[in-house]
Amino acid sequence: MPALPSSLTALAVAVSDGEVPPDGLSLRESVQLLTALAGVPDPRERRGVRYSVQSVLLLAIGAVMAGKTSLVAIAGWAARADHQLVPIGRRPSTSTFGRVLAAVDPIAVQRAIDRWTAARLADAGSSPSPAGAEVMAVDGKVLRGARTADGQVKLVAAYDQQAGLVRGQMAVQAGDEIAALPAVLDTVGELHGLVVTADALHCQDSHAHWLAARGAHYVFTVMKRTRPKLHAALAAQPWGSVPGVKTVEVGHGRRESRSIKVLATDGQPALQALFPHAAQIAKIVRVRTRGDGKRSQETVYIVTSLTHRQDSAGQLAGWVRGQWTIENGLHWVRDVTLSEDACQVRTGHAPTTSPPSAAW
Repeated sequence: MPALPSSLTALAVAVSDGEVPPDGLSLRESVQLLTALAGVPDPRERRGVRYSVQSVLLLAIGAVMAGKTSLVAIAGWAARADHQLVPIGRRPSTSTFGRVLAAVDPIAVQRAIDRWTAARLADAGSSPSPAGAEVMAVDGKVLRGARTADGQVKLVAAYDQQAGLVRGQMAVQAGDEIAALPAVLDTVGELHGLVVTADALHCQDSHAHWLAARGAHYVFTVMKRTRPKLHAALAAQPWGSVPGVKTVEVGHGRRESRSIKVLATDGQPALQALFPHAAQIAKIVRVRTRGDGKRSQETVYIVTSLTHRQDSAGQLAGWVRGQWTIENGLHWVRDVTLSEDACQVRTGHAPTTSPPSAAW
C-alpha cells in the first residue's frame, strides 16, 4: 500500500531544473515561494512554536539550492547567508529543521513547490506542459541507506519528460512499486490527455483501466519475465512485413541504431484483446556497435493506448526513450550530486522529505 509521498529531495532537484538563478532567489521570488508554502499545514502543537513551518521550509529549500546537503549545513547556511527574506530574530537550529522536515506533510510540500515552479516557468515564457502531449515518466528508486522497520525506503516519482521536473513522488511500503503508480499520479492533478510511460513492472491491466478512466494514455514496455504470454503474442506478430522508422547515432565511442515498427489494433479483435485499451503495439530494435567492433542487440516490445492519429512512430520511439530521462535527470542527480544513497536518516518522514547527505 502506498505511504506518504516524498518531497524535498526531489523538489530541490526540480527547483534547480526550473532555472533558479545561481545567485539565489530575489525578494519577489522569495515572497512568491513563501506564499506558495502557506498552504502547508504545521504538524506541531501551537504551544512553544517559534518559527512558522513556511519560514523553516523556505530556509531549507534555499539551503538545498545553495548546495547544502545536511541538517547541520542547512542550519549553518540559514544563520550566516545573506537572505532576501528571513524570520525575525535568531535563525532555526539544526534540531528545529530536523523536527519540521520529519513531521511535515510531504504531499502538501510537493504541491506547494509544484505550484511555485509552474508559476516561475510560466513567467519565464516556458511551461511544464509544452505544446503537444504532456508525457510523464514513472519509475521507482530505492534509498539504499535509509531503512525503517518495514525495510528499505523506496520512492516512485512522476517526472515530466519535456520540462525535466518532478511533478509527483510517493514513498511505498514494502517496496510495492506497482501500487504506487496510481497514488503518485493522483498527486499530479488533472490527468486528462496525459501520456504516462513506464517500464515493464507497470504493464498491468489494472493500470491500463485506471488511466483510461481518467482520460490518460499509457506507453508500457512489455518484458517476457513479467508478462510472458503478452510478450510471446507480440513477438509472434508479422513484423517482417511492417515498414519501420530507423535512426542512427554515433558518439561516446559507439554507433547505435534504433528501429521501430508499429501495428495498429483497429479492426483486429485478436490484437485488441491482448491488453486493455491497446490501440497500437510496437517492436523496437536497438543495435550498439562499440569502437572495438563488439556488437549487441536488444529487442523491446511496446503496448500503448494511443492511436496512430495521436502519435507517429517517431514520437512513440522518442517517448519510450524518454522514459530513461528520469534515470539521468533525477536518479543520477540525487545519487551523485546529493549523495542520497549514503543518507541513513530514519526518523518519521525524514527519509522521504529531507535533503540527503553522506554526512548523516
